[in-house]
Amino acid sequence: MFKRSLATVAAALPLLAPAAAEAQQAGRHFWSGDWSLTVGAAGLVAPSFDGSKDWIFKVTPVVSLSRQGSATRFSSRNDNPSFGFVDTGVFRAGIAGKLVFRRDEDTDDSLKGLDPVKFGVEAGGFVEVYPTDNIRLRGEVRRGIRSHSGVVADVAVDVFDDLSPTVRVSGGPRLSMASADYFDAYYGVSAEESARSGLPRYDPGGGIKSVGAGAAITWKTTDKITTSFFTEYERLMGPAADSPLVDRRGSRNQLTVGVSATYRFDFTLD
Repeated sequence: MFKRSLATVAAALPLLAPAAAEAQQAGRHFWSGDWSLTVGAAGLVAPSFDGSKDWIFKVTPVVSLSRQGSATRFSSRNDNPSFGFVDTGVFRAGIAGKLVFRRDEDTDDSLKGLDPVKFGVEAGGFVEVYPTDNIRLRGEVRRGIRSHSGVVADVAVDVFDDLSPTVRVSGGPRLSMASADYFDAYYGVSAEESARSGLPRYDPGGGIKSVGAGAAITWKTTDKITTSFFTEYERLMGPAADSPLVDRRGSRNQLTVGVSATYRFDFTLD
């Protein structure tokens, strides 16, 4: 799946050539021009780990970079940091990445006896399609680096509508899938882990990780400041739901509620 996503991005790279050539002829670099960097944070109440029955308060960063004049029609807190190389207005594609934070028994007592998941990243690509003016389909495919060696694919559909020039509501279904290596890192139980934790051995395969839905209310407080309230629900499925970690110590139902605030910095590169 990951190889196919790379092939898709590679096939789209020729579309960049005219823009790069034009910039070169004008004596500019491909990065020359006006840019916008959006940074902020989200505070949320969420499960202590994916599959936990206990909630904790978390703070996560929000970062995005785009050219001025090519701002996306819609963005969601589910979107991982990404950069679009192809943007026709109706179709966008590029690279995407996600930070993966360490998960061990200090995260939750339910993880005692299980091997930790190391801090790392997931790197890959994304595709967005706007079939209508107020519907966005987005898919991401990422491969773990250091934290795990699996592949994760997320698909989201969002319907959005502007209640006023500054207030937008949005929401839609979610689907997440992953490979066996991903499930093994997060939900598998080896013989050694079984002896330490008391959980039965479990060797998961790949498949659907979760299905769910999300919704948000976004307020453009000023020209540069945006705030939002959001909620996300996912129901763990397949290899994740069947894991003894979830079945005996956690919950298939995962609910997240939070708020976020971002600020946009505009700048120019020669």
